[in-house]
Amino acid sequence: MLQVLLVDDEPWVLEGLRSMVNWQRHGFEVCAEAMDGSSAMMMITKLRPDLVLTDIRMPAVSGLEMIEQARRTIAKPPQFIILSGYDDFEYAKIAMRNRVADYLLKPIDEEEIELVLARISQRITEDRITAQLWSHQQSLVINHMLNRLVQGESDEGLGKEAAALLKWQEDTEVRCVLVEASPHLHSLLPAIQRSLSSAGRTFQDSRNRIGIVVSAADMAKSQLEELLEQICQEYSTPEQQVVLAVSERAHGLRSIRKLYRQALDICTAKQSEGKSGVYWHCARSVSDGTEGGAKYGVKQLLTQIAAGQSDGMKAAAEEIFAALARSRSGIPAVTAFIANLELELCRYIVRSGGDADLFMQQMREGGGALAELEDYAALKAYMLRLCAEAADLFVRLQHEHEQNTIRQVIQYVDEQFRSKLKLRGLADRFHMNPAYLGQAFKKQTGMPFNDYINTKRVEEAKLLLKRSQLKISDVARQVGYSNTDYFISKFKQATGVLPSVYKQHDGTGKPAD
Repeated sequence: MLQVLLVDDEPWVLEGLRSMVNWQRHGFEVCAEAMDGSSAMMMITKLRPDLVLTDIRMPAVSGLEMIEQARRTIAKPPQFIILSGYDDFEYAKIAMRNRVADYLLKPIDEEEIELVLARISQRITEDRITAQLWSHQQSLVINHMLNRLVQGESDEGLGKEAAALLKWQEDTEVRCVLVEASPHLHSLLPAIQRSLSSAGRTFQDSRNRIGIVVSAADMAKSQLEELLEQICQEYSTPEQQVVLAVSERAHGLRSIRKLYRQALDICTAKQSEGKSGVYWHCARSVSDGTEGGAKYGVKQLLTQIAAGQSDGMKAAAEEIFAALARSRSGIPAVTAFIANLELELCRYIVRSGGDADLFMQQMREGGGALAELEDYAALKAYMLRLCAEAADLFVRLQHEHEQNTIRQVIQYVDEQFRSKLKLRGLADRFHMNPAYLGQAFKKQTGMPFNDYINTKRVEEAKLLLKRSQLKISDVARQVGYSNTDYFISKFKQATGVLPSVYKQHDGTGKPAD
């Protein structure tokens, strides 16, 4: 129902309005009454009615002054209908200036006010629908822009455009929050949007996580902490964990990809622990020179895992765990160390083009969550399996990368065979070893690189000889041979006839019938 506030300093007028008008017929209900403009203004601010019916002359603050104040101080003021016992043109001019919906003279005619209410009800409903459509379209645009920024699109204009849509300064400080709470995400989204107001905007990433970009200027850290803790407490259950990961602060939406990655790293690592909570990004890393990284040689372990060196990796992992045991670290400390190792591996996986979420899901399915392990033997077994699974994944990712690169090389050659192509130049272009590229190219295409180029050029030359009147020398140049004699040699080697003979005999090498 639409809410209406009645304002008049005469109690009998309020009673008449309340009882005489069939409010429900037009979708209204009376939410409150006021007897002066000052009280009415407080009610408007608190209750946010859709419509206000007000007298003009009242004690202290008049109806017109109240309307002017509401227009100045409220972003979306209600519709106003003026009730007056004075048919005064000056009042009417002020009312029009303040864009009141209607101006009715007392005594109120029941039929007249019913017609006015029907018209205003329709207008308010239409305005709401228009506003909802606009808000939905704007949300889709902002969601699309934020996802483009998250995925690494570096167009400077995109960041400016997104900031303008959000009505933020271009260099405003922002944080990124990721919410992992499936299957309750859809119920979470409206609650988060209401709580954020203009301080932040939500988006959904490619894995349907809820992302939140928060303006540090509009929401202090303490406010954000309170909001996120409230969400976590309200929606987490023993069966359903809710992880809220918060990045550090950085200037401008151009930094959103880095902030998103920070929050994503936290989400990925904390999911494996099976615990709900709000987790804030910390700049320290297991391999950045901290005591654990330096003392136990984690950098070397990570290098061996990423290179798929199973034997060396296993020995290094066992040595690290033995050092942890000798240091008499408690179970919580060892668990935290392995959780940090998980986090670092997930970062490596993402940088290598892998799916860190899927990797951690498979780890949980294969042996349970890290947080459930309560003794050193189980923790050691988990750590060794973590390293072995990661090493196998990196081997697969490397093979996929190489296969993708070879396919890209072949595609490039197919498009550029008319140019001067050399195997070493292609190796430099695609960052590969020339000898390895030559072997992989032959394995994929079934012929050496130079033979493949010559085959492509001869096939193209055959088409040109059949379908054009070009000279042999021109055909040679067009398919990539600067030396006509060399072209003729390669053409005859491939077809058994000279180019001139092939051209004369209708492209078959045999006399036409």
